[in-house]
Amino acid sequence: MARKQGARGRRTAVLSTATVLATALVAGLSGCGTAPWDQPGFSTASPTPTKTATPTPTATITPIVNELASGSAQHQLKAGDISLTVDYYSTLSMDEWTAGANKPITFTLKGSLGTDDGQSFYLSRVTVTPAVSGLTGQLPAPAAISDQSSLPQGYYIKAPYSYTQTFILPALDPAATSITLAFTYEILQQTAPTSNDYAKQTAVDQLTIAIAQPE
Repeated sequence: MARKQGARGRRTAVLSTATVLATALVAGLSGCGTAPWDQPGFSTASPTPTKTATPTPTATITPIVNELASGSAQHQLKAGDISLTVDYYSTLSMDEWTAGANKPITFTLKGSLGTDDGQSFYLSRVTVTPAVSGLTGQLPAPAAISDQSSLPQGYYIKAPYSYTQTFILPALDPAATSITLAFTYEILQQTAPTSNDYAKQTAVDQLTIAIAQPE
């Protein structure tokens, strides 16, 4: 009987030890705080990615050129050995340069020789070719305007003499915002002071003018 009681005593001691360990484990877990998955707001779902707003491209505004905004413009040109000065202006104010108006453009041309041995030179022909622009691109343009000299050599333009002309630009497409005038100056130059032989020289130029818009 004493042996049986000893075995039962050992089992009781083992159970008591296991109970103590279990109690200690529970106490240990309690001391660590609440488990993350038991905390409020915890979720195992993947976070929703944040969308980054794409900036909207800013429209580019192209300013309209107006070379007569100050009332006049002066250009320097070359035609072979000839230096030319051209003054452009209009007797019509810029706020009246509307698409529907008749628009006068006046220009004065004169020149000098780089190597001047006494030769003369003349303007035999001038041609102005308009190009019209709108917000969407090119628009129909008026026909070219020209002045062909009736004199054998042309108009004498060696300084201090000059050539002055006024061309009238007709009505344009109502959508016009600017007009560019391409000038071609055809010049005859003496090969020698007393010669009846002439060399032809050409100078080209451009002038852009804004078209006034209705308010």
